[in-house]
Amino acid sequence: MKSMEKLEFEAIYGRQREINKKFGDHRNPFYVVCENIRSLFNVGSIFRTADGLRVQKLYLCGYTGYPPRKEIDKVALGAVENVPWEYRESAVPVLTELAGKGIQVVALEHTAGSSNFQEFNYRFPVAVVLGHEYEGITQETLDCCREYVEIPMAGVKQSLNVSTAFGVIGYELLRQYSM
Repeated sequence: MKSMEKLEFEAIYGRQREINKKFGDHRNPFYVVCENIRSLFNVGSIFRTADGLRVQKLYLCGYTGYPPRKEIDKVALGAVENVPWEYRESAVPVLTELAGKGIQVVALEHTAGSSNFQEFNYRFPVAVVLGHEYEGITQETLDCCREYVEIPMAGVKQSLNVSTAFGVIGYELLRQYSM
């Protein structure tokens, strides 16, 4: 069996510079709305994934923590400086604004009408709404959404960690957008 050599930091960084040259200032037409995310570490992880996806904008709403916070920075590893973001007291006006601009608003939540996130046809630009780690998206915010998706779970637990779930759906958005 042939051994595969792991890339050193400089080689990885060189690849990243080439990707950044290709994209320039381009951002993908993905918006992320975080409502009441209680863990600052989850917020940091969402920033880092949002950077990898080159999201258009990240909205931090309700009691979701926002920079500057050392807990966010610890996990984000500098992504806070690369991702456009804004704090808002409520997600409702954000969703109203985005929908008014013709942006599809999709809740990542278990509802009676949720579709499998991989079988759903996203229209771009799209905004994905993420909710509290235990309580999910508030009913008031859910009422602002017209479409709902969920990540099917085969195990005992009903859901993934919110930052992990964002990574899963985020890369599905990228896959569908790139098709």
